Amino acid sequence: MSLQLMQQSVQNAQRHIDAQAPAVSKSAMRQRYHFMAQCGWINDPNGLIYFRGQYHFFYQYNPYGSFWSEMYWGHAVSDDLLHWKYLPVALAPSESYDDHPQGGCFSGSAIEKDGRLYVIYTGTANHGNGFEQTQNVAWSDDGITFTKYEGNPVLEAPEVVPHDFFRDPKVWEHNGEYYLVCGAQKDGKAQALLYCSKDLLHWEFFNTLFESRGEWGYMWECPDFFKVKDKWVFLCSPMGAGERTTVYFVGDFDYETGTFTYTVTGEADWGFDFYAPQTFEDCNGRRLMVGWANCWDWMPFWKDWGPTCKEGWCGSFALPREVTLAEDNTLRFTPIKEVQSLRTSPRKEAEISIAQGDFRSFPVGDGVAFELKFDIDLRASNADTFTVVLRKGAEEHTDCTIDLRRAEVRIDRNHADHWSRGISRSALRLKNKEHIDVDIFSDQSSLEVFVDGGSVVHSLNVFASSSDNGLGFQCNGGNVQLNDIEGYGLNM
Repeated sequence: MSLQLMQQSVQNAQRHIDAQAPAVSKSAMRQRYHFMAQCGWINDPNGLIYFRGQYHFFYQYNPYGSFWSEMYWGHAVSDDLLHWKYLPVALAPSESYDDHPQGGCFSGSAIEKDGRLYVIYTGTANHGNGFEQTQNVAWSDDGITFTKYEGNPVLEAPEVVPHDFFRDPKVWEHNGEYYLVCGAQKDGKAQALLYCSKDLLHWEFFNTLFESRGEWGYMWECPDFFKVKDKWVFLCSPMGAGERTTVYFVGDFDYETGTFTYTVTGEADWGFDFYAPQTFEDCNGRRLMVGWANCWDWMPFWKDWGPTCKEGWCGSFALPREVTLAEDNTLRFTPIKEVQSLRTSPRKEAEISIAQGDFRSFPVGDGVAFELKFDIDLRASNADTFTVVLRKGAEEHTDCTIDLRRAEVRIDRNHADHWSRGISRSALRLKNKEHIDVDIFSDQSSLEVFVDGGSVVHSLNVFASSSDNGLGFQCNGGNVQLNDIEGYGLNM
């Protein structure tokens, strides 16, 4: 009966999606080259994996409305991480452990074992004790249709962990054994719990992998743990850690004791709209990261679900990014090279000089969906600030400022669209450097700014109209020299 209920829920969802998708696809604010669901609400990326020659994206999904509610797992596949084929919903609430009407099938991860695709996810329910979260397993032999394990839940919260703070399992394999890290909480402080298994179905607690003493918040959502070169990285979205939306820790891991110690920490993204990223290794050995291009903070404040909600959808994913380790053990995040295949209408200049107070227009593509990259020549520049004015209209504009005097990057969207607001800020290393590279990606409703080889990234949503498409440069307190300027329209 449970299997039939799951299948019926999947079929019902698919009928609704098929009915709504054609109209939603024509919405004015829909992204042009970023991943989105066909309709409805999308948040965390789940189960990212390269399986049987294709990239699989699963995602938190409410197909029935453009707001967060009962969660399903949406599903899509791609050959290039850009062009996607939507598959039927993979997981639907159907069991006593995942049927909460304001919960359902929460986030998780995927792994291949003996040619079968397994997903491990958080189920949410209420058995009279509030919001209960458990870890559960489902599998698929064809990569499309999933069966939930009859022995679910495979993990329940330890007694010392509140049962509503036990979620988002990330699984990996090492020497024939399986490991799982799960977000938790103890005494009001964030924890990452480590479990091990020989078959993905029967799990034992190993150790507390990593924990906060209060300085890193009260809960780590969507924890990820992976190796880059000879270092290990713990990645998460911390709750209760101020403006931080996604942070990383680089250090060492001991498989004998199950402990992680870090020496370097940083921000994966300094913008307002990058949350709950998940990484995976693809067939080329790249460590790729995909994040939700949104965040929770603005939603309660505005008491709605954003300006796209009226169009029947909400949420998209940021550009997939390759994660690499620098010599100083900080991380670099750079757009995948596949995006270059979308480039059209190239515009290139060897150099541009911008004088104090001047505005230099620099049209690229249609001014909405484009990539703009350049180097700031620090040896030939003496300005205090340099600004790229993006999505400029009669009154609207978003300003990307490289502050050379204060060594800071600022993205100001207070005048972007009469809805968005805020200025994101990050420090910028300028000492002993001769140039700073900048790579900007604009889509219908988002901006992503990569600076200094991806050591600094800002992702923000901007809901400007297509007519707000002006683009140009200006500086203050001196002059700026730009080298190797390249602009491209981006077209699917």
